[in-house]
Amino acid sequence: MSNERIEWSGNQSQWQNLGWFVACVLIIPIPWAFWRWLDTRCQRYELTDQRLKISRGVFTKVTDDLELYRVRDTRMQQNIWQRMLGLGEVILSTTDTTTPEVRLSWLPDAEALREKIRALVEARREAKGVRTLEAEHDGGH
Repeated sequence: MSNERIEWSGNQSQWQNLGWFVACVLIIPIPWAFWRWLDTRCQRYELTDQRLKISRGVFTKVTDDLELYRVRDTRMQQNIWQRMLGLGEVILSTTDTTTPEVRLSWLPDAEALREKIRALVEARREAKGVRTLEAEHDGGH
């Protein structure tokens, strides 16, 4: 096993379920709110110096790994509610065929996390000697 360092780990914020929680008080049965809380609680992100591990599942656990050298681009976005709560979504464009786009949603300090991922991606690419080739289209000429 390699000597990976955990650089960051976290979960999604329960704020994403606010609408469901309110609906459970007004319309939907309480067990649905509990299920949403549990489902969100069981999703876990772990960022090491080599990869991003995403674990999810209440009864059956699934873990996906994304090697950091496969990340091509990072983006952060926030809707109005996320901005008010200091949360955001980090979006990774990758060369991984099974997960060409990875979304890390409803996270605190998402911009700082995006920058951390970006720095780790560059370091990992340099360590592995990975270079990207970007081709430009000139209209078929």
